[in-house]
Amino acid sequence: MLRKAMGFMVSNPLSGVVGVLAVIVVVASLLSENFLNSYNLVIIARSLAFIGIITIAQSMLMILGELDLSLGAIGGFCGVIGGILMVKLGLNPWLAFALCLAIGALFGLVNGLLVTLLRLPSLVLTIGMAGVYGGLNLVITKGVAITGIPADIGFLGSGKWLGLPVPFWIMLLFLVVGCFLTLKTPFGRYMYAVGSNLPAAKMLGIRTDRVRVGVFAFAGFLAALAGMLMVARLGSAQPSIGDSWVLAPIAAAVIGGVPTTGGIGTPLGAIFGAAIIGVIENIIVLLGVSPYWQSMVSGAIVVIAISLDSISRRYFKRD
Repeated sequence: MLRKAMGFMVSNPLSGVVGVLAVIVVVASLLSENFLNSYNLVIIARSLAFIGIITIAQSMLMILGELDLSLGAIGGFCGVIGGILMVKLGLNPWLAFALCLAIGALFGLVNGLLVTLLRLPSLVLTIGMAGVYGGLNLVITKGVAITGIPADIGFLGSGKWLGLPVPFWIMLLFLVVGCFLTLKTPFGRYMYAVGSNLPAAKMLGIRTDRVRVGVFAFAGFLAALAGMLMVARLGSAQPSIGDSWVLAPIAAAVIGGVPTTGGIGTPLGAIFGAAIIGVIENIIVLLGVSPYWQSMVSGAIVVIAISLDSISRRYFKRD
């Protein structure tokens, strides 16, 4: 019976990750009476919104069999550009917001073109591009935050609608967009084909480079969106925005059933994975554990998740 149950969870990763999340929520509520407090749940939702947007982007890349470790740097750099446009150049904040989203898509496009044209591993190339974007960020700001962000866009970062943070609703919107693209369109089918077997996808006539570049561009757009929402949330363009958006999205996607090898998984499963990490990190804070443990916990989670995913697939494949 246990074997059958585990087999069902492997073949239906979404049911497995939802079950794990439910168990963790129950345990967290028992460990701290403040966990299910409405104020704390709003904190979790707001935190999930920012990392969730990056997770959606990273999960779509991972379906392709790619990774972009520069998404956090893109988000931070676009936030700084937005701060300059709004504060120093006096541009309309909404126009500046839209321009930064376009710039983020452009950065993602550049990443995709470099990966496809130079035939370089995305993991290696985007590590370098993260240094480029992060370095430009520090050169422009000299490590000093840009303050005085217009209050016009503040609602996007700190406002609420129906009791939940606006960024959370924006994340849900793009989750629907991501799931629709991957599951309901020919482009999505091409993504899975490329992630499953790139040479075979080429033989079938799929324009694989266009598919890969398109997803990289969309990921850059989402990274810029997360960065600008954080600027709106903080009321300033901090050079450190995006520094923590590297490991957690990958861990979340793997936990949610999107392996690094590509070809399977959904953005929805990745978001449930992000929720698991968010709840764990939140309970660490509620229990008074040092926040420095959060990085170690995230790292341990991704290692365990990748290991269990690899072992379970090899084990059940024999059946």
